[in-house]
Amino acid sequence: MLTKDKVRQTIDRLPENFTAEQIVEELAIPGRIEEGLKDIEKSRVFTTDQVKKELKTWLK
Repeated sequence: MLTKDKVRQTIDRLPENFTAEQIVEELAIPGRIEEGLKDIEKSRVFTTDQVKKELKTWLK
């Protein structure tokens, strides 16, 4: 979860001029990484073979 302090720190690291996309990306990526790490801890992951099998059905 974001806090005001984290948002301020993120904004302070950005250059003087930045786009809305840049700030969204900077704020979203750490959260997505955190979610991914939690998924790994809870074994909510797929093997490479599982992903390849699923991709074959999507790409038909």
